[in-house]
Formats: sequence, structure tokens, C-alpha cells
Amino acid sequence: MASFYLIRAASAAATLFLACAVQAALPDSAVSGEQSDMISRGEYVARLGDCVACHTAAKGKLMAGGLALKTPLGTLYSTNITPDAATGIGNYSFEQFVRAMRMGVAADGHNLYSAMPYPSYAKLPEPDMRALYAYLTRGLAPVSQPNKLADMAWPFSMRWGLSLWNWAFLDDTPFKPDASHDAAWNRGAYLVQGLGHCGACHTPRGIAFQEKAMTQEGRGGGSYLAGETVDAWRAPSLRNLWTVPDTVVMLKTGQNRFGSVSGSMVEVIHNSTQHFSDSDLIAIAGYLKSLPAGKDEVPMPALPGRDEPAILPAKLFTTPGGLGYVQFCVDCHRLDGNGVKDIFPPLTRNATVASADPATLLHVALTGWKTAETAAYPRVYTMPAFSRLADQELADIMSFVRQSWGNQAGPINAYQVKRLRAELDPKVTDSSAFVTPRLADLLVQPNAEQVVRGMRLNLQTRTLVPQNVANDLNCTSCHLNAGTVADGSPFVGVAAFFPGYAPRAGRIISIEDRINGCFLRSMNGKPLAADSPDLKAMVAYFNWMKGKTTPIDKVAGRGVGKIDMAIKAHAENGKQVYAQQCAVCHGKDGEGLVQADGPVVYPPLWGDRSFNIGAGMARTYTAAAFVKRNMPIGLHEGFPLGQGGLTDQQAVDVAEYFSHQPRPDFAAKAKDWPKDRKPEDSRY
Repeated sequence: MASFYLIRAASAAATLFLACAVQAALPDSAVSGEQSDMISRGEYVARLGDCVACHTAAKGKLMAGGLALKTPLGTLYSTNITPDAATGIGNYSFEQFVRAMRMGVAADGHNLYSAMPYPSYAKLPEPDMRALYAYLTRGLAPVSQPNKLADMAWPFSMRWGLSLWNWAFLDDTPFKPDASHDAAWNRGAYLVQGLGHCGACHTPRGIAFQEKAMTQEGRGGGSYLAGETVDAWRAPSLRNLWTVPDTVVMLKTGQNRFGSVSGSMVEVIHNSTQHFSDSDLIAIAGYLKSLPAGKDEVPMPALPGRDEPAILPAKLFTTPGGLGYVQFCVDCHRLDGNGVKDIFPPLTRNATVASADPATLLHVALTGWKTAETAAYPRVYTMPAFSRLADQELADIMSFVRQSWGNQAGPINAYQVKRLRAELDPKVTDSSAFVTPRLADLLVQPNAEQVVRGMRLNLQTRTLVPQNVANDLNCTSCHLNAGTVADGSPFVGVAAFFPGYAPRAGRIISIEDRINGCFLRSMNGKPLAADSPDLKAMVAYFNWMKGKTTPIDKVAGRGVGKIDMAIKAHAENGKQVYAQQCAVCHGKDGEGLVQADGPVVYPPLWGDRSFNIGAGMARTYTAAAFVKRNMPIGLHEGFPLGQGGLTDQQAVDVAEYFSHQPRPDFAAKAKDWPKDRKPEDSRY
């Protein structure tokens, strides 16, 4: 009886497939054409069942097992299901294989823990069972790798109780088509209920950890695929899911117009569903769409936010959560919450964001996220963990996200974050010594309205002072996250070094001069009037960012770092690096990325709408230093943007390539460096 309380692996991967198959004894003679077809079909069946998810350990050999599946009651290890006679499944007959698949009983008679979803695999009809049997016994290379014994606490180490569990909950009847539905619906029902075993994660569990319902038609059918929390990930309801095309796209690519997958579903997409035939994907999506929504379920939105004009939330610049979002989330998810198409998911009316159970949202915030690697989207994008943020900070930001852009979910409190943090024990993913100023602290300043305006002028330069900006850049295009990112040309401490001598000007300049220099060069525009409230607001923001810095202090992370000017630039290689790493955000021809309704997402790197030749980024080695530490974003798990990752040589090469593309002239270039030696990489 004690084994009633095991059944579920703590990782979502564990619920996918712990001991899927077994082996057989096809003749040792050459495989015939008919057998070859059977093996190919079996390989597809294995894809449908995602056998690889649990039976292949990280860096291990295919289907050789050994993957640790941790549960609250101990650790299970997936088994070797290659055709090795000694350590694999080489001595199973087809009948023994069927018994394992339908009843969870191994060849020697011991019960398999139901982390292997044999109640779902029981639905396989004989043709699929034989095909899978053929693939596992003749289509795989045998691997000699002994199985590891389960390390389960007593009494869960005793398997006899599983026989009682099977008696109470197991229906080993193969799938029977429903004559009231067409063939496509029945195919979808079979794949979802059987090989796909979607209920293993998406159906709530009962007191004995059994799925409360295996089908919509059975006992407890209202619970079927109604959503469940698995290892602090919320597996959402699959009932009445999106439109059929939207679901197909999600299963094929890992993302659609409403969001993207996370947690173990990333690997499910990568290993399994992206390989399904279009007809099977349509069948699955159609079946899920046919299921009635649960009684407490919030209907899926009809349209995503990116189809509508951008409306910024009222609390974006007036609350700690809004300013936290501005600082840490905007570069990827944007001010309008629409994300970046095909790269970073939208947050507006996103089912994960708006879920009553915020587990997945908090899990992602604390541990990070990555896209699924698929044929459609082979490049993996990441979101680093934000575990270094305090519980209240994360609660404020997540609450803001859950209540903005049409989302109407409840707030999150610091205790919820603290509790999940203790459960997950997330680790800081980098060792940066840079202390990021918190924009939320602007709200408690005596001149809060002015400094917030100054911050916004850095963030929304083109929008707020269009008469002074002649291209598609904002200050934050070069000064990342409104000037708060280490080595991203941050504003931290900068005001302490002004007035100061500027070699390019050949004189002492003020902070106002430096700001207006950017308007003239980087934004190819006009300076702000010396007495304008906007210039004063920008200076106030710089003064706030100065903190306690003095002119003799060294500020960690200040500027963009240095890069060795002895590295010889190769523009042709830079062109290739640009195509591979930069074009997705800045355009094939450097034109930038623009939303369908007009807003610029990422700025152009050359052409009439880019910075002019007088800007620092027009110099090869200045640009290379910036690129080295800050581009591309979303490449790894480093805080706060997963930015950087190119080699020094790649950075120099790509900087040489884009900095020397056509761009606007700078009329006052003849006045530069009147006393000091001109840098070797100057454009004029």
C-alpha cells in the first residue's frame, strides 16, 4: 500500500517515460524490406512517445538509460532499453514487452514505478506496439550499460504495493475509436491519451497520485487535462486550447503568437512533437480544441496584443513593479509587453502570465528560461535567472506583469517568492561585481517626477523629444537598460567626472555638453536647449546615478571596457558574424527591426536612420568593445540580458564590418580633436 504514494517523479521529464519498452528476438539475419518499414514506423512511434526524454541521460548513449529522476521519496534511474542482452532489454519476448507496456510489469515479474506512464501506453493498439517493439529491438545499437537500482526510501522501496495500485486504477484496454467522431478526432484522442501521455503532467492527481481522469468520457472527466502543478511548473489546462493552427505551431516550433513553452516542455518540443507529421499535429490540436473548457477556466484570448496599437500601462513609470519591469524586462519584452516576434515571447494576455497559479512565471524569473531548439527556430534564446533580485522586487515586477496589457491575474506577494526560492534554491549565474542601481528607488527621491522624466528621456528619446532625434535610436540603444548595465556604457558614477577634459572637444566640457554630444552624433539630431526642462531632467537622472561616486573613484563596469587594438580586423569575416549573430535583431541590411505597426524594436546599424560618422560606435574598436560585452542578447544565462559571447576577434571583425557601412556624415567633424591625437580607428 505504501507504494500508492510514489507514482510521480518530481521532474516533469520523469512523468514522460521511465521504462518505456523492452526487447525482442527478431532473427539475426539481414533486415528485410518489410522489417525495415516496421522499424521506421516504430522509430516514429518512439518519437510520439518521447522515449528519449527519460531513457537517454545527458551526454549519454541513445536509450541506454541512467537518467536520474528525483522524487520527494527518493531517486529513480531510467533503464537501458537498447537491445543489449546482458544490461538492456535483449531477452524480452513480444508478450513480455506488451505486459510491460500495458501493465507496468517487467520480464522478471517486478512492478515498474508508474513514473513510466504505462496507464497511457496501455492504449497502444497491436500494430503500434509491434512497430515500437521492432524499433527498440532491431533499430537501436546495443549498449552495455548496467541499470542503476532505485534509491527510494522505505516503504516506497517495496514494489508489491504497485500491484494494488494497478488493481485500483489501471485500465489496460487498448484505445477504442469513438464512432461518433471522425478519424482525425480519434487519431488526436489516441495520441493525446496514449503515446503523448499528456495527462501525466496536465491532469490533476488524486490521493494515490493517480491521474484523476484518463479521458474526458470517463469518471472524473472534468479533471481531464485541466492543468496541474508539477515540480513548481504549472502545466496549463489543455482543454479548448487556442485555435487549431495556433496549437499546431506551438507543438511544431515551441512558440506561437500567445507565448512559448518553458520547463520540461522545451525538451518535449525538441525531442518529440516537432517531428510529428502535420496530420498528427492537426489531429492533436483538433482533439484538444474539442474539449470543453473547465468550469473555473479563463478562456483563451481571441487575439494577441501585437495586433493592436501599443498602449503603455498606467503604472509603468509610477510603481516599483513598473520601474522594475522597465529596468530588467523591457529590452526583450518591450514597453508594450509584445515581446519580439519569433525571439522573445509576448507577456500581453499570455496564459502563463495570467494563470491563477503563478508557479511557472515565478520559476522562470528565479531560474531562467530558454527557447526550444527546433528546425523552425534552431537558435536558442535564453532569459537569465533573476534570483539576485530580492523577494519583494520580484513580487512587485511579477504583479505588475500579471495586471498589465489586458492581463487580469492576481498579485504575487514576497512570501510566495521566498517559498519557491527555498524550494528551487536557484544559483546566481555570473560573478559580476557591478551593483545595479534600482530604478524603483527613483520614486522615493524628493525630485521623483523630474528624475523619472530624465530616465524616460533615455529610454524613450525618439518618442519624447522627436524634434531632437533624426534617426531610430534612443539613448538606451547604447546605454543598456537606461544606463544600468555593467560594461553597457552605464551612467553609474558618470556625473562625478564632469566637468572634465574631453580630447575630442579639446576643452573642459560639462555633463550637459556630453549629453548634447550624443544628440548630435549618436542620434544625428539637434541639441536640447540649455535651459530646457528635459535637459535638466536628464542631468538630474545622471546626478541620481552618481550616488556617492567621487572623481577619484574607480567604478566597476563603467564604460564598455577595452579591446586590444592590435587585433587586425577582417571585414569579410565580420560580414559572416553579422549574418549569424546580428541580422535577426538589426536586419539583413542593417535596417533594424521594426514592428508591423511602426515602433522600432532594435535600431539600425547603418543607413540614413542610424548614427552618424561622428558617433563613438562608428569607430571599430569602440564598437568592438561594446559588442564583445553586450551583443548579442539572450545568448547565455549571464545577468541581466544574457548578453555577450563573441570572441575578441569576432567582435573586432563584426564591428569593422558594420561601422564602415554607409551612414550619415557629421557636419562638425573638422572641429574634432583640435589638440590631441586622433584615434587610429576614427572614420575621418
